[in-house]
Amino acid sequence: MLEVVILAAGKGTRMRSDLPKVLHPLAGKPLLAHVIETARALLPSQICIVYGHGGEAVREALDAPDLVWVRQEPQLGTGHAVMQALPLLKVGAGGSASVLVLYGDVPLIRPATLQRLIEAGGEGKLALLTAQLDDPHGYGRIVRVAGKVTRIVEEKDADDAERMIREINTGILVAPHAALARWLPRLSNHNAQGEYYLTDIVALAVAEGTEVVTAQPAANWEIEGVNSKNQLARLERILQRNLAESLMAQGVTLADPDRIDIRGELICGRDVFIDVNCVFEGRVELGDGVRILPHCVIQDAVIGPGSVIGPFARLRPGTVLAEDVHIGNFVEVKNSTIGAHSKANHLAYLGDTTMGSRVNVGAGTITCNYDGANKHRTIIEDDVFIGSDSQLVAPVTVGRGATLGAGTTLTKDAPPGELTLSRAKQVTVRGWKRPIKKNKE
Repeated sequence: MLEVVILAAGKGTRMRSDLPKVLHPLAGKPLLAHVIETARALLPSQICIVYGHGGEAVREALDAPDLVWVRQEPQLGTGHAVMQALPLLKVGAGGSASVLVLYGDVPLIRPATLQRLIEAGGEGKLALLTAQLDDPHGYGRIVRVAGKVTRIVEEKDADDAERMIREINTGILVAPHAALARWLPRLSNHNAQGEYYLTDIVALAVAEGTEVVTAQPAANWEIEGVNSKNQLARLERILQRNLAESLMAQGVTLADPDRIDIRGELICGRDVFIDVNCVFEGRVELGDGVRILPHCVIQDAVIGPGSVIGPFARLRPGTVLAEDVHIGNFVEVKNSTIGAHSKANHLAYLGDTTMGSRVNVGAGTITCNYDGANKHRTIIEDDVFIGSDSQLVAPVTVGRGATLGAGTTLTKDAPPGELTLSRAKQVTVRGWKRPIKKNKE
């Protein structure tokens, strides 16, 4: 039986922001959301989150039925934080549960790494996730005697010899629930920080004869935390590169894997091509053979096979494109369904629109979907041709095979198969003179 405690009470002073640190977004999701998602992948019996700074804002942002919350007030260290959570955890039969401690500001830890740590802990052991760093500055050091872990010393409390140790404590650990219940009340705050360190349970475990074992992450970036905007930006690029490599492994062609941003879930078919500086938000599906040209923003959209999007296109939530649809330069689509083989190649806005197949939308066309209070829908049937610079004032329907003349403002339904246009009579004023700028005195 596995229980998970996520420590998320830190203030995050170095973030220099009013937003609680664990709510800062990474790839479009709060830092804490990444950790919760990883914890869920381990199928624990319970997830308990210890929160503090940011108060109810953290809980309100991420609350879910499978989460238990406890507030740490005041914040007196990691040992004190776990102490708040322990009474809320459900102990297995005979006190056999293991407790995994994670951190809300360490978002890239992978389930496979944690699974190795859990397996290393086995029955009754204390398992620590450690790493070898070329520069261990700022981390607690793992002190070993004859190869066995005897204690962890925080850098501020370490002597010169201990600071030379390169094996560091990540803070992530797995411990028997019953043993934690014994060790935590015995922690002392007699240290440089005046806090109750969770790491001090190592010495208590050794004194009891409990075996202390270690496991290591596959990559050291897994254990990196976020304490500043610089660190957040670094992890963003690491995660985006990982996502890009995963896409390429699936067969997606990326013009430059370092210039793509995925802020949600991107699902791609075969032979998809994505050019540079494209942003995908929410859940986006790209069908077989889709081409996304440079500088597009696509959110919560479904794009059918063979479609071409961009450059500089924006697809907003609720956009569904059938096969072989072309959405071109500076075209924005929102809450609209576009039928197969239809085209809006430049400078158009299609909002709250249901469009049929083989429709051609001219440059500068907009569907006027908002009357200042409510949204209304535009229906454009199959084989319609819409001339440039037209405005379709919803609710309105353009019948099958209709043509709208350039510059038309459509306020009534256009009948199928006919040419509809609204245009002032063109007039030429003979003898008109352009004003001449007066000389300054």
